[in-house]
Amino acid sequence: MSADTVNPIPLYASSLRLTAVPTAVGCSRMFVGHTLKLWQLKDHAETATLVMSELVTNAVKASGITEPEPKAWQITAEHVIGIQLRAIEASLYVEVWDRSDQAPVRKNPDLETEGGRGLLLVEQLAKRWNVYRPRVGGKVVWAELPLGVPVELRPFEHTPPPLPRGIRAMQGPVESQARSALLDVLMTTTVDAMCAARVIRET
Repeated sequence: MSADTVNPIPLYASSLRLTAVPTAVGCSRMFVGHTLKLWQLKDHAETATLVMSELVTNAVKASGITEPEPKAWQITAEHVIGIQLRAIEASLYVEVWDRSDQAPVRKNPDLETEGGRGLLLVEQLAKRWNVYRPRVGGKVVWAELPLGVPVELRPFEHTPPPLPRGIRAMQGPVESQARSALLDVLMTTTVDAMCAARVIRET
């Protein structure tokens, strides 16, 4: 197969590392809205925002600080989560990394129980969801949302989301780990999608 026969699959991807505190949930929603507007996929922002919020909430609980207003001295370079959006073929992927190896557990709370419905909501909104184990450790919980039609690359000016000061994760080993984990899942799943698309085209 020569280079001339390769047809690249359009791919959008954007990631961010945030401090693992409760305000990361709101910032992740801003990231989704901002990013999907740039990609001209804002019709999918509501669902993607709900899914991202639930996954980030779980990630903060698993490896961050859950106090509503943590003190500055409590936050260290270990308190990091990574978030990523990826659009390829006819799917939008919402991906969240945290440094805990423990997989989230889907609960079945009764009507009187407060909380515990996050993964149930993700399951209802997503085409599918699962956990990816990157080589650098931790986990990426991801959800696939249908777009209806394959994405088409369109020119846009990249601008960073307007996030509050101090919410971006501190640089250090864990921030680098988050960056590597998100790149790992991006590369692995993108190659898988490209191979699957090629098989479909050849059959």
